[in-house]
Amino acid sequence: MTDTTTPARASWAPLVALFLAQILMSYNVSALPVTLGGMVETFGVPPTDVSTAIVTYGLVVAALVMVGAKIGQRVGWVLIFRIVVALFAASGVIMVFAPGVGWVIFAQALAGASAAIIVPSLVALIAENYHGSQQATAIGSLGSARALAGVTAFLLGGTLATLVGWQPVFIVVIAIAVVVFFLSFRFAPVGGNPAVKIDIIAAVIIGLAIVALTLGVNNLNGWGLLQAGPGAPFDILGMSPAPVLIVVGVVLVQLFFLWTRRRTRQGKVPLVSLSVFGSSRERAAVYAMFIVVALEAALNFTVPLYIQIVQGRTPFDTSLAMLPFNLTVFVTAMVVVRFYGRFSPRTIGVFSFSLTTIALVWLSFVVTNNWETLPTILGLFVFGVGQGALVTLVFNVLVTASPKELAGDVGSVRGTTQNLASAVGTAVAGALLVGLLAGNITAALAAHPELPDEAVAQVPLDSVNFVSNDRLRDVLANTDLSDQQVDAAVQVNEDSRLSALRLGLLILAGVSAIAIVPASRLPKYRAGEVPESVAAGDMPDDLAQADQALAEEES
Repeated sequence: MTDTTTPARASWAPLVALFLAQILMSYNVSALPVTLGGMVETFGVPPTDVSTAIVTYGLVVAALVMVGAKIGQRVGWVLIFRIVVALFAASGVIMVFAPGVGWVIFAQALAGASAAIIVPSLVALIAENYHGSQQATAIGSLGSARALAGVTAFLLGGTLATLVGWQPVFIVVIAIAVVVFFLSFRFAPVGGNPAVKIDIIAAVIIGLAIVALTLGVNNLNGWGLLQAGPGAPFDILGMSPAPVLIVVGVVLVQLFFLWTRRRTRQGKVPLVSLSVFGSSRERAAVYAMFIVVALEAALNFTVPLYIQIVQGRTPFDTSLAMLPFNLTVFVTAMVVVRFYGRFSPRTIGVFSFSLTTIALVWLSFVVTNNWETLPTILGLFVFGVGQGALVTLVFNVLVTASPKELAGDVGSVRGTTQNLASAVGTAVAGALLVGLLAGNITAALAAHPELPDEAVAQVPLDSVNFVSNDRLRDVLANTDLSDQQVDAAVQVNEDSRLSALRLGLLILAGVSAIAIVPASRLPKYRAGEVPESVAAGDMPDDLAQADQALAEEES
């Protein structure tokens, strides 16, 4: 029964805390690519090692967010929120004083574990603190918060990394976490629900599945696509462990669904309700979310990689180059809400993915060694419009397309999808670009008239990676190559890098085009209030019965 009375307007202070909590997580992730060059120089490691920290954060969040949702419901959202925000601040302290890249990876793992509870808490705490139009405004603000964090990370983070160093970039993380912690005392009190049970077996299965999938994808290039390479930690009958891990991950995902259906048929509470995936609309929203976040992560890794590592430019240069994209995403994420009354999510989704596809194809043809050219800025601007519209759109669809009583489970599915996609997008971008670069260099060196076989034999082809021209000259200075041959090798590397970047962007355009298919199945917009029962993990009897019927039907 719906209460038709108009609720009193609540203070916006809790929303400020939740808004900043979203910025805290997004800023942390966005700051990692900006500080890529500084970490590489400080720790003396290749950029792919630093990207492991980015992958680790997304991996941990995706693996634990479903468990995090249940922990929040059982312990109480306000109490657990304060605890994990404090842990996020601790991860920032570790980043600032990290003596090596291993500590950076550990800090991001800690931040990821904290975010696994923050992510589902956002919807639950909004449900407890806001109602009616205020609640709709609060939900919509989270999408723009993520975009604002990207702008802040590239502008503020880029400036700090250039003028002071990369460590102060993460002092901002500590400061935001402290502000969020104190603002959390403005939340309405929310007690825990000891009746909420955590399906430990399902949590272990889905956690292992996500770890296997992400590790497999992340190491396809380093360990070998099929045959085990020299970088593989072990081999399975000569086969690389990377594709094996991917297969294992897919099998575990299927096992997770089988176990969840079995538990639901027995009348027990599953880790996540199957009704979240019960129709094509929900599945389309999840697919679209995965692709849009993966594309964003791939671009946010690719551009700083090329500008800082290849061109040897500063993080501030990176922030300027990415400004058209991030600023456009932020503005569009806020403005697109005004079009929900005129266009359905299906229309906006198809149009937005069409924009990102066109932009990536355009960039693959016009990108050069200078990212500040007008054609490149135009491409980033168009991509930002499509990306910004999708950032807010898909989040709203995930909340409104499913029955309102499942908003808690929708939040955990959203978190798992979003963070796994971020990890996979970063990993695939790194593996794809390095793989394309290695292939281009090998082919170019073999066909170059000024580089005979004995000269090519001195080029370290077994450790091809993105390096600047100056770095490559330092490496080749230890060989017997003549000055003319060194110049030829540097030119080959420069041409191969640009070719790999263009082809990589074209492949991303293909992925964006494929996303038009799930976008065409998005539902029409239906406004609705997230129920307060979500915060406590309650589920009406009729919905529980429908969930069980769905499990029996699918079995």
